[in-house]
Amino acid sequence: MIYIKLIWESIRFALQALKSNLTRTILSLLGVTVGIFAIIAVFTLVDSLEKNIKSSFSFLGSNVVTVNRFQFVGGPDYPWWKYFRRPYNNYGEYVFLRDKLRNAEAVTFSASANTTVQAGSNSYKGSNLTGVVFTYKDVYDIELESGRFFTELEINASRNVALIGQKIANTLYPGRDPIGKEIKIKGNKFVVIGLFEEEGEGLFEIASKDEAIMIPYGSFTKLYYVGRNGIEPSIAVKGKDADVGLIALENELIGLLRAKRGLKPTEEDNFSLNKSEFIMNTIGSIFDVISAAGWVIGGFSILVGGFGIANIMFVSVKERTNIIGIQKSLGAKNYFILFQFLFEAVFLSLIGGIAGILIVYAITFIQLGTLELVLSFKNVVLGIGISSAIGVVSGIVPATLAARLDPVEAIRSA
Repeated sequence: MIYIKLIWESIRFALQALKSNLTRTILSLLGVTVGIFAIIAVFTLVDSLEKNIKSSFSFLGSNVVTVNRFQFVGGPDYPWWKYFRRPYNNYGEYVFLRDKLRNAEAVTFSASANTTVQAGSNSYKGSNLTGVVFTYKDVYDIELESGRFFTELEINASRNVALIGQKIANTLYPGRDPIGKEIKIKGNKFVVIGLFEEEGEGLFEIASKDEAIMIPYGSFTKLYYVGRNGIEPSIAVKGKDADVGLIALENELIGLLRAKRGLKPTEEDNFSLNKSEFIMNTIGSIFDVISAAGWVIGGFSILVGGFGIANIMFVSVKERTNIIGIQKSLGAKNYFILFQFLFEAVFLSLIGGIAGILIVYAITFIQLGTLELVLSFKNVVLGIGISSAIGVVSGIVPATLAARLDPVEAIRSA
């Protein structure tokens, strides 16, 4: 009960302090408001950017290792000339790995090229055409709004059937259901059997399903010569959940691929194993630096705000010295006086912090194109926590001085 009374009296005294000298209080709290705004705004921007960028790379899949000639992540000494001379993956290697791998959930094979698709007088340029095998759906998530995925028979017989994205469907067949309709790719007719779910535009327009066409791999090889003109086939392997870090899968892949390609023990690998985590970790490390910069920028503002609140509390102790003396003469304990001023400092700091959070929340309503700003609950709690901590640090010294006042001397100071 006493704590409720302390909190209530602290709120009352804090409100009185705000009303007695509103201009001074607002100016003092401005530092906390700006500091919390700077930190939470940076964290909100970082979280939103990181989420948007990572969603743009969702096509890489999770728990997936891909076999390529090139390494996804490189530094200033990236040996692209060495990777360029490496051999392309081939369908035989896919079959070999599919039959031999024991630490994999599934293995798939695919190749992509940019193309133009037509239907009557309508056409769509720049679509991403991918030829896939039947196991593609076992490695990557295929979300369809309507229609179905390929049957194994359609894949094996290289039938001219296709899955298309929303943008392509809206361009070729505006206002109509594309399922069962024909499209043309390099003069060859394909029947649409499925429509991908709409993804929308991301921060980076990479491999969006809205502009994608998927056909059987055998049909793809009739249109393009795989292994030339930048058309590089990819082998993707989905690991098991029990294989943390996919270490066992990577080791098995390396051993099988080296054996399949006839590499001697002294020869280095002529392939690269890439994981989506490589890119995600690189993105995360970049945003960690940005977050640290946000802490530094906001930290100076919060420091100024902390001094402002400490100044308010020292003035408040000075103005209420006589009241403190009367309270202590009537039996008030030191901790009662201490908590009274400490709660007041925390309450004042929270006002500044909540104001900063509200400003960030208001900014999230601003339209920034494809970037959607979201103020997470975690950042709200962080802002309130920092504000409370600043209040405690700023108010502890004035509150301690008030608690240690001699009641006789305090009453005489009136």
